[in-house]
Amino acid sequence: MTLSLDDHLRRDGDPATGRPAAEEITEISQHVVEIISDSGEGAQRCGQSFGAIAARAGNGVWTVEIIPAEIQPPARSVAGASGNRIRLGSQRITNGGDEADLVVAFNEQVLLGRVHMKELKPGCIILLEDMWREHRDPRIRQAYGETYDALEAAGYRLIEIPMERECRKLVADPRRGKNMFALGMLCAIYQFDLGLAREQVATTFRKKSAALIESNTNLLVAGYTWARSNLDLAFHIPAVAAGGRQVVTNGNTALALGVVASGMEICAMYPITPATSASHYLSEIFPKVGGIVHQAEDEIAAATFAIGASFVGKCAVTITSGPGYSLKQEALGLAVMGEIPLVVVNVQRGGPSTGQPTKVEQGDLLTTIFGSHGDAPKVVIAPSTIEDCFYSVIAARRIAETFNVVVVVLSDASLATAQQPFARPEFDPAWLAPPIDQSQVPEAMQPYAWDATTGLSRRFIPGQPGGMYTLTGLAHDASAHVAYEPAANEEGIRARSLKLAALQRSLKPPTIYGDDSGELLVVGWGSTKGAIEEAVDRARAEGRQVSALHLRFLNPLPPGLREIMERFDAVMTVEGNWSDRSDDSLIDESNRRYGALAMLLRSRYLLDVDTWSEVGGQPLKPGRVHAAMLRKLDQR
Repeated sequence: MTLSLDDHLRRDGDPATGRPAAEEITEISQHVVEIISDSGEGAQRCGQSFGAIAARAGNGVWTVEIIPAEIQPPARSVAGASGNRIRLGSQRITNGGDEADLVVAFNEQVLLGRVHMKELKPGCIILLEDMWREHRDPRIRQAYGETYDALEAAGYRLIEIPMERECRKLVADPRRGKNMFALGMLCAIYQFDLGLAREQVATTFRKKSAALIESNTNLLVAGYTWARSNLDLAFHIPAVAAGGRQVVTNGNTALALGVVASGMEICAMYPITPATSASHYLSEIFPKVGGIVHQAEDEIAAATFAIGASFVGKCAVTITSGPGYSLKQEALGLAVMGEIPLVVVNVQRGGPSTGQPTKVEQGDLLTTIFGSHGDAPKVVIAPSTIEDCFYSVIAARRIAETFNVVVVVLSDASLATAQQPFARPEFDPAWLAPPIDQSQVPEAMQPYAWDATTGLSRRFIPGQPGGMYTLTGLAHDASAHVAYEPAANEEGIRARSLKLAALQRSLKPPTIYGDDSGELLVVGWGSTKGAIEEAVDRARAEGRQVSALHLRFLNPLPPGLREIMERFDAVMTVEGNWSDRSDDSLIDESNRRYGALAMLLRSRYLLDVDTWSEVGGQPLKPGRVHAAMLRKLDQR
């Protein structure tokens, strides 16, 4: 349908320039927008700001950062695209969607990279910086012209934009201004209030000078005005009924806020992509509530610092990514052996080794559960949304201190940088850690007086009267004496294992998305939830009996899984880690490697659980998940 500009464009007192009031606006339910540039040109900041504006305007939003593998790739390189994807809609948005509907590109080479990756929808609208057409280097002019002609021949709708020329009217270095000009254009195209956009610019640059804020605001207005005068693009996406106050943030920030809300007071870390921004944000806000962020000299030191802080009374947290988690393994074994509560946040990335530092992957599940030498049971929780990142840290702290265990929060690069609005949390005092126990320890009580049923024992805190004992990483008995006898060592291992069973008995069966039985059950974990559930919706709309199950607790697994899976004709996991392709000539059932969750489910329940996975370094797309579901259904 079409609506008049006056119906939907909220004016804020600025003079309307150029575009007639009767201009027709196309109402749509959703759009996927990308802003891409060379590194350092601010496309990521533009996308983040646009996502925040859309969310504040009432749209559902999910953003995906587009990050090159190199810190500073060569300018105008096909593999060097840096920017942001923003999916906005008239309903709650839970993933980055499929192909882009509209792209703003600062040069044609980064655009080619996205085309080669099949990230653009057929007929996609491309707003392309035109400065390269008249560039002084004839090779650049030729490359631009050839690319432009090829993309136009391929059916894309290209619109050349004089961003460099327009920005030069306001700033000496347009490279540092195009992002705000592009932001203004997008606000005009999608009918967002210019006053709201001004507020966002002021928020984005709040730590900068007033002159810089004014300069960026002028660029924003220039882009907005130019678009209204020169573009025939006008879309309106109706707002979502929010139902209360919302917060817009990314997963790493939500993790950091969860640390504060949980009552933990110590975070020990070592910088590593893509986890570092959580620690950076925490370092800004933690001192205001008495918290400390300790940057250690390496990952091992960060882990042992956090363990020491936890030992003296209050659970601490250490934040890392895959390579750092590998380095922490022996230290985590000490926390398990000493039964010292600890929260570990692992923001997964592509591996192994250095792997793909800026790309998403779910490759750390098995090493998180089984990675330590010896038997070292740990609780593993995987948040699936930005909101879940916040609450998972709170839950992790409570479990760690209730059961005296290591709890790993397994996030990933997709959640780390994605933005999504969610209901503003209402603080609950129950989130906080209790006061440190300094009461008298009963006479003759042992520091590891393991309960025969649950494996739990009272935690001794340094300074408690009667609570002195020797902490050791050696196998020990209930009195904390080194265990030389086989029975004593076995008793300790049994107790530490029983704690997971005790936790599992307190969990609820997971909720099924869709019907309780049917043709196919798709099981996932972590950041894949939105793509899986959207794909299920598409399949169900086509009449297929497909449901989904998303697991938050991965160790221990929640109760009721066998009964749920047995009600479906087929079960398949969808994951962001490697699984062998069954159509490869060497692969059969005797040697096929399954996805990590599929391996866990198959070994635990002895059921035929299939798997479909991708490790392309990109968040899973609902269209590809939907296609995999249909292939699985057609095999039956």
